[in-house]
Amino acid sequence: MSEPANSNRAGPPPPLRPAERLDPSIFHLPVERMRSGYYSDKYFVRAREVLIADGHHPVITMQVFQKKHAYLGGIDEAIAILKLCLSDGFAWEDLEVHALRDGDRIEPLESVLHITGPYPAFSHLETLYLGVLARRTKVATNTRKVVEAAWPRSVMFFPARHDHWLVQTGDGYAAHIAGAIGVSTDAQASWWGSKGAGTVPHALIAAYGGDTVRATVAFAKHMPEEVNVISLVDFENDCVRTSLEVARALGPRLHGVRLDTSESLVDRSILPQMGAFDPRGVNPQLVWNVRNALDAEGFNHVRIVVSGGFSVDKIRHFEELGVPVDSYGVGSSLFRDRFDFTADVVLLDGRPLAKVGRSRRPNPRLERVI
Repeated sequence: MSEPANSNRAGPPPPLRPAERLDPSIFHLPVERMRSGYYSDKYFVRAREVLIADGHHPVITMQVFQKKHAYLGGIDEAIAILKLCLSDGFAWEDLEVHALRDGDRIEPLESVLHITGPYPAFSHLETLYLGVLARRTKVATNTRKVVEAAWPRSVMFFPARHDHWLVQTGDGYAAHIAGAIGVSTDAQASWWGSKGAGTVPHALIAAYGGDTVRATVAFAKHMPEEVNVISLVDFENDCVRTSLEVARALGPRLHGVRLDTSESLVDRSILPQMGAFDPRGVNPQLVWNVRNALDAEGFNHVRIVVSGGFSVDKIRHFEELGVPVDSYGVGSSLFRDRFDFTADVVLLDGRPLAKVGRSRRPNPRLERVI
């Protein structure tokens, strides 16, 4: 099933770089509220009010960047905000926008977006486009780090329960362009026309009286054939026994088992082996115990998915040891760190003008957005 970790293995393919930008309509933006300034920092809204009231429409170039090595996310969403939410009396044709693409690897201080046009047209949108760039770039970058650590094993994007439901769509797309092979909700998969994937959950097992086999059989019976049956096997804290029971009951219909043992528990199969390693949670020895037991009974086709506290460091540890994992489910660690973007005026009516230390930085990689 799984190949041993190998320091000489080829690296993962680069992040996706879609040939076409996402259509603005896909984002379902609350256009009127965004245009009114409802979601914007008040000082930007008042700046627009002053400029319009004074009849002063200077043409400025706004430069957007951040300060870390990262993988860019949210750029098409930022462009959609600019296209749809300009101030009344202005149109997209009044702007000239140059931008990188979602999935591009970016350097510290590299310009990712240049916006040129009458400032009152888009002054109120700075909060919005910087926010989506920060959020989606964080998710894309963290997911990419996990994908690279896990390669050639696959990564499932499982953090929906750790944040507000409204962030799911864009976060799922950011994870997709970074290389995650699956997401857990339909919303997360909607921007590229796919569907969420998932396993037999603990709650369903509980609904069948804690009987993992019964719950998994019911799941397999009522799900379409194209749905992969992957059963959680830690409900009774005996992953080896439960994995074998489910495999015997379902045979070839069982696609995989998922180990999700709490980091405060020691699985029963580990108890005789304790002493030389941290026995808690999903650890390398537990995975080997399950793999060896399945293989011994001829269930070589059953894949092993692991989840619960997996981060870049934990995945690297598993890969260095050659642990026979087929897929990693990763959740809350994908929301760590910060990738804050900054916007600065760098040109006024075509002439250099910027606050000290923030002069214009041309970037030949920027593409004109039509």
